[in-house]
Amino acid sequence: MMDTLCDLCLAQVCCSLDALCSRRADGSMCLSWAPILPQEVADQLLLEMVKKKILSDTTVRIFQNCKELRLRRASIRCCQVSAEAFRLALCPHRLQELDASGVLGGITVANIVSGLASNPACRSSLRRLSLAGLRVGWESLEEDGGPCVGFSSLRGLRTLNLANTDLTDAVLEDICTLPQLESLDISGSAVSKLTALLNCKNTLRSLTAHRLQQLDVSPGRMLSVLSQLHAVRHFDFSEDHLAVGDGDGRDRDETVRQLLDGSPQVLPSLVSLDISGRRRTTEAAVRAFVEARGALVFLGLLATGASSCDILSSKKNLKVTGEANEYQVCEALRRYLDRECFIREALVHLYNLTADIDKPRPDMLKLVLNGMQSHPTSLHVHLVATACVFNLTTQDLAVTMPVGLISATVTQLLYAMKTYPNHQQVQKNCLMALCSDYILQDVPFDKYLAATLVINWLRGHEEAPLQRMAVAVVSILVAKLSTEETAQLGKDFFIMKQMLAIVQQKAMTGVVDSTLKFALSALWNLTDEMPTAARNFIECKGVELYEEVLESYSTEPSVQQKVLGLLNNIAEVEVLQASLMEEDLLRNVLSLLQDSRVEQGVRYFAGGTLAQLVSRPEAWTLDSELRSTIVKQLHASIATWTQLEREMVSYRSFRPFCPLLQTRQPSGVQLWAAWAVHLVCIQNAPHYSNMMEKDGVTELLRALAAHPDTHSDVKGLSDSILRVVQQHRSF
Repeated sequence: MMDTLCDLCLAQVCCSLDALCSRRADGSMCLSWAPILPQEVADQLLLEMVKKKILSDTTVRIFQNCKELRLRRASIRCCQVSAEAFRLALCPHRLQELDASGVLGGITVANIVSGLASNPACRSSLRRLSLAGLRVGWESLEEDGGPCVGFSSLRGLRTLNLANTDLTDAVLEDICTLPQLESLDISGSAVSKLTALLNCKNTLRSLTAHRLQQLDVSPGRMLSVLSQLHAVRHFDFSEDHLAVGDGDGRDRDETVRQLLDGSPQVLPSLVSLDISGRRRTTEAAVRAFVEARGALVFLGLLATGASSCDILSSKKNLKVTGEANEYQVCEALRRYLDRECFIREALVHLYNLTADIDKPRPDMLKLVLNGMQSHPTSLHVHLVATACVFNLTTQDLAVTMPVGLISATVTQLLYAMKTYPNHQQVQKNCLMALCSDYILQDVPFDKYLAATLVINWLRGHEEAPLQRMAVAVVSILVAKLSTEETAQLGKDFFIMKQMLAIVQQKAMTGVVDSTLKFALSALWNLTDEMPTAARNFIECKGVELYEEVLESYSTEPSVQQKVLGLLNNIAEVEVLQASLMEEDLLRNVLSLLQDSRVEQGVRYFAGGTLAQLVSRPEAWTLDSELRSTIVKQLHASIATWTQLEREMVSYRSFRPFCPLLQTRQPSGVQLWAAWAVHLVCIQNAPHYSNMMEKDGVTELLRALAAHPDTHSDVKGLSDSILRVVQQHRSF
């Protein structure tokens, strides 16, 4: 889905917040100027700041200006906001909804409730409040001498989420006096009794009581309370099956059994029941319950062992979470985003379901991605989810999926690699998912981060299949990096050492496989116009190794071309040319240039290496006769070359060619450089025509074409290139 103009504007505001704000005396930020924004836009701005992770005590204070920035539906979920900043920035607004679940910075439920209650407008306007994961902390408020207010002061409250808090029976008593309370979530709290719920039995429509492990109520008493909650339509009494032992929760399981077997007069309005994780549930009890409740629209049965009950498939309007089929598993992934135990369970079943999948399922991939994003610190979720990602994207399944979905998924894979660097299976899953031509070539993501993560993984692993994948991934990614990123990567001495070790390992056995070719390609790309990387290559004894490889693989043009391409990169760096002044090496390269049976791509890079080395006579340290031979053979060989149809090479710039195109250079040197420029220009004129202008190549070619001493072969090629440039300009 494309961003709206409003989305783009708000994103820009977030990026430019420093420039748009002044600072108060305490360092907090205040918009220097702001129009009166529509309330929905102010809500969206706050949400965008949360998404971009820039909401803090300093930045949230821009909302202290509640005339221009009027909040109604506010979310500060999982942000670092203190009680004081919350009081100053958000409490003055006439809020209708507030999500402060998981807020960091020591803020408590008591801080939030007392702050909201300090605004008379909020007492009546607030409808929805989510404070999941916070400490209640009434006692600290009393110790500080603050006003002793409770939830009952927020008289307009209809929906309250206090899941995973230290909520007590006493606080629950206060909550249940709210006159309009319709939905209550007390999951994972310290509540031990539920009799307080009877105080809101006429209004309460939804009760979520997942994982109430301190509940101390007999099944009989529990059923008695439930039978009086005649307005409740949704009841969640599920359990964390991973945290409960075989002997735990028997009373709660017995309550579920009696509810399933019992009269429809218990919770008579019920249309949605969740008992996932209740492992003592039987198919017979489920069948009896479904038959007795004709209006039922949802039943949660994940991790109960009862989701295969035959009656479930006959109820077309009944949604079920379970493991019997893909519909139940996907429903579980949709409904249980905030419950790690159920996401883990559902992902395991999804992995099994997708093991042999042969059709693209972007809907499933989106569910897996949501699960990973919702549990960023869960190793168990990422372990199974990354395996699911591989199943869902392998064999070109990703090609027809939305690019944005694949991009977000790859970003999450990189997060997993970065977060769990020592977990071998997570790393393996991510690596296998990344090893896709489509993903690496066509999907946008942080390729520099990906390259560094995969290289880091290589540091401690030598398993052949995984090493092959890792080297392939690095090779493709390096070719996609910007000049600055490649330079940064090339500074890492280990990368050079690791890649050369792989080349040496393969060369020792004489093997020609994809791992060797990818390692050679990665080294070639890393040293392209990168003097630091080229120097690291030399210091790692790379020249000596490449000389051996060139001799050992004399009949392998795919290897020869990559080796010579890298030597060409070194030859382009004047201060490093001395490292190539080895007579045996250069005679070998010269023989490849001269041999008409050798593939033209190999001869091309052999010529480039030699042209660079003989272009500076003052730096030549070998026999002068060898240099003269090379100069003559360059021209003679290149004059026989035919124009290539396929793209063989690409260049970051033409700067290394400039010294070769000087009028003082021998014709063979000039001819090679002109041939190289002509090769890429006719294949991609728009790109390279601009590069020629920028790097000054156009002027050099004009000078060559006009100079009386320029060889006719060089002049003809120069004129041809200039015509291509002129034709491009005409369009």
